[in-house]
Amino acid sequence: MSAEPRHSVSVTGVVFNDSGQVLAIQRDDDGRWVPPGGVLELHEDPRDGVVREVFEETGVKVNPGRLIGVYKNMPLGVVSMAIACTVESGEPQSSDEARIARWISVEEARERMPEARLIRVLDALRDDGPFIRCHDGTNLL
Repeated sequence: MSAEPRHSVSVTGVVFNDSGQVLAIQRDDDGRWVPPGGVLELHEDPRDGVVREVFEETGVKVNPGRLIGVYKNMPLGVVSMAIACTVESGEPQSSDEARIARWISVEEARERMPEARLIRVLDALRDDGPFIRCHDGTNLL
């Protein structure tokens, strides 16, 4: 067995409402605005994981769709699969992990989200993916 560090695998749910707004949270731990998501459990299907994470963080139940892309935080070794989701039910509400959960415009996302998270929203609006991108936690590399 290798002593090398292992990657952590996460999922990100990119969810748009009928008005074209994206579901976003202001994280409780660092105050950053991001799409909801989190660490995938060991034996969890990524589609089930994104449904669980979006619901836990926002109270919104979603249906997973297409893979938007794979995004790696190089310094931390975190690999996140961004998955486009549609709303099944619920309204955004705060949680233990989200100070605020709400729908924001893409323009507001451009102003509030770090580039490494915003790109997942922007990539979801494109039809030439899925994408593979690397970042340092804030900026694309």
